[in-house]
Amino acid sequence: MSLTSAAGIISLLDEPMPDLKVFALKKLDNIVEEFWPEISESIEKIEMLHEDRGFPENKLAGMVASKVFYHLGSFEDALTYALGAGDLFDVNARNEYTETIIAKCIDFYIAQRVQFIENPKEATAVDERLEGIVNRMIQRCLDDNQFRQALGIALETRRMDIFTVAIMKSDDVRGMLAYAYNVTMSLIQNRGFRNEVLRCLVGLYKDLGVPDYVNMCQCLIFLEDPLAVAEMLDALTRSVVETNNLMAYQIAFDLYESATQEFLGNVLQALKDTAPIPTALPSTFKPQGTTSGDAAAKSDEDKAKPDEDITEEKEPEPKVERTIDSLNEVEKLHQKNIEKLISILSGEISIDLQLQFLIRSNHADLQVLRGTKEAVRVSICHTATVIANAFMHSGTTSDQFLRDNLDWLARAINWAKLTATASLGVIHRGHEKDSLALMQSYLPKEAGPSSGYSEGGALYALGLIHANHGANIIDYLLQQLKDAQNENVRHGGCLGLGLAGMGTHRQDLYEQLKFNLYQE
Repeated sequence: MSLTSAAGIISLLDEPMPDLKVFALKKLDNIVEEFWPEISESIEKIEMLHEDRGFPENKLAGMVASKVFYHLGSFEDALTYALGAGDLFDVNARNEYTETIIAKCIDFYIAQRVQFIENPKEATAVDERLEGIVNRMIQRCLDDNQFRQALGIALETRRMDIFTVAIMKSDDVRGMLAYAYNVTMSLIQNRGFRNEVLRCLVGLYKDLGVPDYVNMCQCLIFLEDPLAVAEMLDALTRSVVETNNLMAYQIAFDLYESATQEFLGNVLQALKDTAPIPTALPSTFKPQGTTSGDAAAKSDEDKAKPDEDITEEKEPEPKVERTIDSLNEVEKLHQKNIEKLISILSGEISIDLQLQFLIRSNHADLQVLRGTKEAVRVSICHTATVIANAFMHSGTTSDQFLRDNLDWLARAINWAKLTATASLGVIHRGHEKDSLALMQSYLPKEAGPSSGYSEGGALYALGLIHANHGANIIDYLLQQLKDAQNENVRHGGCLGLGLAGMGTHRQDLYEQLKFNLYQE
């Protein structure tokens, strides 16, 4: 026979005998889903039983009260009484009530954990009951092989112990590491915590049976730790196993594609210091269009003079410089590997290979450009055709269309002239060795008045040719920008310098660009 009312059971709560109250609570726990509106009218009695520590089933009273408040829509109160129910709250139950309370529990736990970690002095301690439920939920995920869910909870709650366990207990550790890296880079906003997770991932990648050096380097790039990358590359190049040397070269290619100029420069410097004979390594710094290299060498000599005076006073033993012939076979191999790494990290090999590929694979149809040129004879279409030509021949060094139509190109005036000149930089992208010779006829000259559009476009073109690889042209562009008196030349100079100095973190470039910004 089914119940039609819970009034009789509720009345047992007023009985003096504890056993009758326990019996009533057990019955109410079973029928609360159906009779919660009626039970809610006597919720104060249930709350009193829960608060009475002398009552043998006060946790059961908390469980019943939690379910009633859940149905009433008061989820915070429902969570409070669920925490008071202790082990009676079963996180493994598959029902809407349990899922909702667990979700609220995790939300409150995340808020308390984050506040405690970020502001430990003012934040209150994390509720142990909340942590207990979250721990049980995480264990449930691990037992059910739901490792991605466990990892997600670990990241949200900033539990690095669970983060490691969720990855290492997985059947597919490498897949979990890849998932963890993607989640870390796409969802974690707090930089400090993201760096902590990345540092943990570096350790996990390193502890694999076969260390994943490629992904380790990707993490170290975001951690801005060039010394660690240099140590890894040095260890791989010292190895007599050829596969380790090849891995170092692959990492170097990946680094050039994804790291900033400043990061690559620091890695290069650290690698040079590990070579058996650092002074025998080829120099990658070959400045163009300026005597800054000589000036820098001179300043280095001037800086060295006081040191020389000091050394003369102290009279130390003269340092004997080693030669290549004095190295043993292992050291010679290490020196050779370092030289190869430097050529890769400096970008020389990548740029040359890409340039040769684009030149060899150039199949642009000039007839399309000629048709476009003849079809519409308005200024805006003129500029659009010039830009289209630059994109079609990007990096191919083929400026045949422009050479064949010099009279047509000469129609460009003002800013269109700057754009037309700058388009040469797109066409000759990567052709760095002869960049100044290519743009010589357009670059700023000391004598003669000029509107500055062509000169500004030439400086912009130099920046495009050396974009993100501008160590050898930055000083020239910086000097041209400082000397520029014409507003249009400054405009092109700023664009070119910004492209060439991308990611260098050079303060002098920033100050000069800021100065020109305020001058406008």
